[in-house]
Amino acid sequence: MKRPVLNRKLSLEEPVRTPDGAGGFTQSWQVLGEHWAQVKPGSGRERAAGFATVSSIAFRITVRAAPDGAPSRPKPDQRFRDGSRIFRILAVTEADAGAQFLTCFAQEEVSA
Repeated sequence: MKRPVLNRKLSLEEPVRTPDGAGGFTQSWQVLGEHWAQVKPGSGRERAAGFATVSSIAFRITVRAAPDGAPSRPKPDQRFRDGSRIFRILAVTEADAGAQFLTCFAQEEVSA
């Protein structure tokens, strides 16, 4: 494996549910930290969602590895943020045999 070029700074965020007082909850996002990453786009698709069109693009995001259970280790249902762009993490695996890097399979959705 070629060493990845970690040239984009992304914030790792985790969902936080807060009771709304009416039996439900509101969801907000808490920043867990920042990662330098390599972001590679994959294939995309477009679908209709109500009265809008949603474009969905797959990405492979490579970051430095963190131990299992560490709060800095990305996991599914978290997301990366790059300014106004949001990448929802779908799966995470080791990117190399030495487990120095992680590959996060993520998806960015854009409404038009």
